[in-house]
Amino acid sequence: MKNQKSFLLIFAILLAYSLNVIKAQEKIEYDKAPIPVGGIEAIMKNVIYPEEAKKENIEGKVFVKAIIDENGNVVKVEILKSENELLNNASLKAVKSSKFVPAELNGKKIKVEITIPIKFKLS
Repeated sequence: MKNQKSFLLIFAILLAYSLNVIKAQEKIEYDKAPIPVGGIEAIMKNVIYPEEAKKENIEGKVFVKAIIDENGNVVKVEILKSENELLNNASLKAVKSSKFVPAELNGKKIKVEITIPIKFKLS
């Protein structure tokens, strides 16, 4: 019984340590953040408001997680948070079709993860 408790304690400590290592690896620090070529306006120009969302007068924000590689290419996108699913695909396409000046750390271009908010507002 004592061995089982010791094993569970060691397992819990190792699991907690592993999760902390994973979290630490997810957060990459950088000196210069990635910047969309043409600014955030360039991303917004790529946004095509979905017709169905227009018809239903749907507005809202979508937060897109993007991984930007060392060359400024968007290599992966996913929705972190969305106020309406009808806005998701337009947000993903807009970010995916954008080009970035890559992030830098100590003068070296690096791959990073960023979050981009896309706001949909009917005028």
